[in-house]
Amino acid sequence: MLTSSPSDPMLDQFLLHGDAAEVQAARSAEVDLAVRRAFEEYLQPRFPKDLALLAVGGFGRRELFPYSDVDLVLLVRQEPRPGPERDALSAFLRALWDQRLRLGHSVRTVADCCSLDDRNIELSISLLDQRFLAGDEQLYAELSAALPRFFHLRRQDLMNHLCRLTRVRHARYANTIHHLEPNVKETPGGLRDFQLVRWLSQLRSSQPYQMPVPAGFPELQPARALLSMVRCYLHYRAGRDSNLLTFDAQEEIAGLPFISSAGFAEWMRDYYRSARLIHRAALHWMETSEPGGSALLAQFRDWRSRVSNSDFTVARDRVLLRRPGQAAGDPEYLKSLFLFIARHGIPPAADTRRRILDSLPSLAQPLNAGVGYWPFFKELLSLPHAGLALEAMHETGVLALILPEWGAIDCLVVPDYYHRYTVDAHTLASISVLEELPAAADPLRQRFAGLLEEVDSRPLLLAAALMHDFGKAARSGNHVPESVRLAEAALARLGASPEERRTVTFLIDRHMDISTALGSRDLEDPAVAKALASRCQTEERLKDLTLLTYADVSAVHPTAMTPWRLEQLWRAYLVTHEELTRELDSDRITEPPSASYPPQLAAFLAGFPARYLRTHTEEQMMAHLALHQKALPDGVAVEISREGGNYILWVATRDKPFLLASIAGALAGFGLNILKAEAFSNRQGMVLDSFVFEDPSRTLELNPPELDRLRLTLERVLSGRLDVKRLLQNRPKPPAARRARLQPSVTIDSDASPSATLIEVVAPDRPGLLYDLASAISGSGANIEVVLVDTEAHKAIDVFYVTSGGKKLSADQQSELKLRLLAVCSPS
Repeated sequence: MLTSSPSDPMLDQFLLHGDAAEVQAARSAEVDLAVRRAFEEYLQPRFPKDLALLAVGGFGRRELFPYSDVDLVLLVRQEPRPGPERDALSAFLRALWDQRLRLGHSVRTVADCCSLDDRNIELSISLLDQRFLAGDEQLYAELSAALPRFFHLRRQDLMNHLCRLTRVRHARYANTIHHLEPNVKETPGGLRDFQLVRWLSQLRSSQPYQMPVPAGFPELQPARALLSMVRCYLHYRAGRDSNLLTFDAQEEIAGLPFISSAGFAEWMRDYYRSARLIHRAALHWMETSEPGGSALLAQFRDWRSRVSNSDFTVARDRVLLRRPGQAAGDPEYLKSLFLFIARHGIPPAADTRRRILDSLPSLAQPLNAGVGYWPFFKELLSLPHAGLALEAMHETGVLALILPEWGAIDCLVVPDYYHRYTVDAHTLASISVLEELPAAADPLRQRFAGLLEEVDSRPLLLAAALMHDFGKAARSGNHVPESVRLAEAALARLGASPEERRTVTFLIDRHMDISTALGSRDLEDPAVAKALASRCQTEERLKDLTLLTYADVSAVHPTAMTPWRLEQLWRAYLVTHEELTRELDSDRITEPPSASYPPQLAAFLAGFPARYLRTHTEEQMMAHLALHQKALPDGVAVEISREGGNYILWVATRDKPFLLASIAGALAGFGLNILKAEAFSNRQGMVLDSFVFEDPSRTLELNPPELDRLRLTLERVLSGRLDVKRLLQNRPKPPAARRARLQPSVTIDSDASPSATLIEVVAPDRPGLLYDLASAISGSGANIEVVLVDTEAHKAIDVFYVTSGGKKLSADQQSELKLRLLAVCSPS
């Protein structure tokens, strides 16, 4: 902890009031005096004329921090000659070094100063802040006359270089202000960005005959003062030019008398909010100072501008408002803006951000803490660039108005030597990581990209990523229970359905399970696979949790997801998937999970796979029981409903050969595509089959009587009054989708279940595929006991548990059936 020093009264004053400007002024005056004295002693006798001494950079601005470098330009009429002249220069520099000044110096002529050197742009930029210290005033007058014209003529080149160097610097810090241990000078939003704003303002206002003067930027001064105070403290604390705001330094500054009343969390929020203001200004000035770029880039931007519409204009790859007045107080206009960003991947322009920020006070009431906003969120999270839109909502303050829970983690620091970013930045990074997966070139990551294509609901997965750390604001140690509670409240307020809320909160509740196993468990231990399977419960949730783990770990810092950890995560997925697949047949319901279940429901559930309990609510179970009871008189009952853009078919009937093939064939006969299917049987020999299918030709939607005809056709097929082959005989089999470059595979495993043989088929999807697979299995004399069918992104993943004569398939039966199934999967 830095304490006062009797030998340094300026330090004492600083620790009391935190006024960095006083320190800088005093330090600059002190160095001014030392430099002038050294000049008079060592240079003035040897150079009575033709040499002038200039202060540049921070010294030129009189903004020296306690241990800043002291930058000097020795302006000469001609290069000093070897011998006495150079000896005098060396003596001058040594005298300053002996006073422990860290010097940066260069010897330049007027011509040197007024020429642009691509290898030393920093010299030209530093001359924007030059001031005369001592020496030949006539020579300095010549420079003063030449510099304005140089800056005016080369201002665009200088601005281009400044912006390029800044973007490189920003990229070095992952383009974010939210580092948990930021460099107060160099990170985005640091003091270097504040100076960038001043330099760009000087260059843009330059005149041929007058040195450009920086604007005052009063709106940024409080932010600059806070960052300057921090840098002063860090210098005093380290006794050198140290600019890294470490966790220890953060705690120490929080205890200073002019900070302590705010508390640690609030002072750090002040820091990041100050950095955000400066960073925002830097981005604005760069955006408006850079030229259009190359012809090729201009053509690309012109192409992107074609997505402009009546509400928004795309110019220079940024979104501008056509009706800026509506940004204030019109939530629908704002929602359409963020959906536009999420759809096209184009960020808002600086002017757009400014207008939204200016309108925030009038938006709080209309946005109403996001009440009823779930349809908007769900649509946004389904779009390809949802992360960019969420970042824009965060940057403009809209996200915190819709989700007050987000406001609690805005700029939140949780000291952690593993994480690199604040909680809000980590969260947005986790969403970006998932969005970048489809473009992954790394084969290790491509496997996870395949999982992302297979998830049931991308919006629910991203919602879980968005809310998984809400509980960290409570600082209670284990943040997960609080995150679950806050997410449940937020989702209910937004208007998500109970089922959607259950899915999201389930993922949040268990989002650390796999990563914990990676760090402390042997993945080859069967007990670990069993434990993970118990926590994940279903294959669908396993995929979600694997992806959430991938995103959460990858967003910790750029190198957190090492190849080894990536391989371990994939191994965890595989062993858990294998365990869940094995349990699909072996883990059966023997008794109701709750004594409150009515006896009829308990009898109905007995014998179903345990998966059924994990994937259905009690209300849904009662509806299935009613369907079962409806089927008792005639042996079959069919129910079809519409959910979203798809249809759901439920069938209750007695088990019989070719049952699955018959249902799949009937659906194919109507030109319907099966997306998902499950087939379960209970102890009573009653089968409950479910199918999710789409109607690509919209036949059922445009012709409502066709839905009744489909229902009647299914009943006739299942009761044996109609041969499904007749429905399909005149319907040509379409080839597999051309874009699905997937080689069909058939995996057969007799060890996965104690009583059945597991068959997993992965193949390019096509209409009628499930019918053909089920027909091939039944045609071989095998009986299908359990089915789990999934189709995502033109890839069918079908799992069958089959028996023959009540036993597992023999080796010969397996070989023959594998050939049949591969033939079915391969387009003719």
